[in-house]
Amino acid sequence: MMIKRIQLIILTAIVAVTSYGFTTYKNDFFEIAKQIEIFTNLYKEVNMNYVDEVNPAELMNTAIEAMLEDLDPYTVYWNEQEIQNARIRNSGNYTGIGADIISKSNAIVIRNIIKSSPADKAGLKIGDEIFKIGDIQVKDYNEDAGELLKGAPKSEVILELKRHTTNKKITLERGVVNIKAVPFYKLLKNNTGYIVLSKFTRSASSEVSEAFQDLKKQGATQIILDLRNNPGGLLSEAVNVSNIFIEKGTTITFTKSAIEKYNQTYTTQNKALDTNIPVAVLINENSASASEIVSGSLQDLDRGIIIGSRSFGKGLVQRPKKLNYGTQAKITISRYYTPSGRCIQALDYLDGKSIRKNKDKYTEFKTKNGRSVYDGGGVRPDIEVDEEKENELVKEIIKENLIFDFANTYLNEKEGLTLETFVMNTSVINNFQKFIDKKDFKFETKTDQKIKELEQIAKNENFLKSIESSIMELKKNLQNEKENLLEEESETLRKLITEAIIRKLGYDEAVYNYYTQEGEVINKALKALNNKAQYKEILGF
Repeated sequence: MMIKRIQLIILTAIVAVTSYGFTTYKNDFFEIAKQIEIFTNLYKEVNMNYVDEVNPAELMNTAIEAMLEDLDPYTVYWNEQEIQNARIRNSGNYTGIGADIISKSNAIVIRNIIKSSPADKAGLKIGDEIFKIGDIQVKDYNEDAGELLKGAPKSEVILELKRHTTNKKITLERGVVNIKAVPFYKLLKNNTGYIVLSKFTRSASSEVSEAFQDLKKQGATQIILDLRNNPGGLLSEAVNVSNIFIEKGTTITFTKSAIEKYNQTYTTQNKALDTNIPVAVLINENSASASEIVSGSLQDLDRGIIIGSRSFGKGLVQRPKKLNYGTQAKITISRYYTPSGRCIQALDYLDGKSIRKNKDKYTEFKTKNGRSVYDGGGVRPDIEVDEEKENELVKEIIKENLIFDFANTYLNEKEGLTLETFVMNTSVINNFQKFIDKKDFKFETKTDQKIKELEQIAKNENFLKSIESSIMELKKNLQNEKENLLEEESETLRKLITEAIIRKLGYDEAVYNYYTQEGEVINKALKALNNKAQYKEILGF
């Protein structure tokens, strides 16, 4: 049986390579066939002769993943479930409970809840730790326990969870969850329309259009489009969103590839809604891909000003390729470029390692009005705001969910606190400092790693005793620098902690309202839009 399975795999591989050979535009058929033959022979010999029993499927998965790791982070292999998840992300609709989760070894933690979703209606709260789903204990489930929350519309599931110190049992009815691409928009002071675009799903451009037209009816004479933390999505929707402000027939982006058929130019296809209204686009280092196409095109065409911090720099284009048994490969086929000719991509990849271009190697390009802009990855704002930049220490704190955990702990201790009564002050920040100290949070830098390497080398070469005091001094100075980093980022931490607390008290809507009232970036955008002379000067008019 094992031999038959291996023969089938080899036959499938040979057929695939043969088919590829007749359709590829590259002249490397012989080399591909040669390497496949070597691999299939090795795969057969290992499966038939290895001293211990091996799992052929797991072995093949390991080989595939190792091969793709040498390329870039976006060229990946998808099984059927991952394909379905991608479709859900692009559509903005799925059947489930309407909550973001954090998967832990013994529980699923509710990270965020969509207002009026099945999770919300059932009474789930941010911070709830679900330890049992139906008859299954999360700690005993070896696969992704989050999949257990999905199911047919109107189907029920019983959840057992821990909320602070109390165990609860909740019956939840699953339903269709609609995730809005535009979760919030509002008319601000000085007749400024504010639109948040959180992702580029299939409905992104239509939702932005509806919000834009409603705001104009309310009296908006200028627009802030917030793309901060928007990871991207569908390219077609990025072009359509740009089209709202840019006239028909204008190039928004183009792609370059080693294969001619993938070289494409994407232009606006519809009549613009408004080509004159002043526009400010907000970005940060988490604004990626489609977000960078919109912000980069508006900047290159001098159609709007860009405010915030340099965007992520994801300019590689992927295309899904169908494989056998319902699987797919998502393969990088080309690079994105903005209208001026800038490449959005920040990193090159060689043997699985990322390489960033040095600043002195950046290339200058010109906008429509002759302003200088540069490549080197991502979109650099016209007005930079330090608040939007996060150092490595803050990123590590976020990665470890320390701000999220603190917000839950803080609110559990402040029972009865509401949006109206919550006040952010220095005592909250001090409490956070004590919280991470109790958690024994360790931030290891590359310098820490090098010092450890130095210690080990010195020990191996019997030099440690003579330089030990110098190493201790290095460690002490490094620790002082880390503490300074935390102090330097006190305003950023203050903002992030406030967001986490008010989200738990009043959903995402409360966070967006907080941005409009207290956000430095939005205030900078308002000032820039209200100063007509500055606005025109930035755009080169």
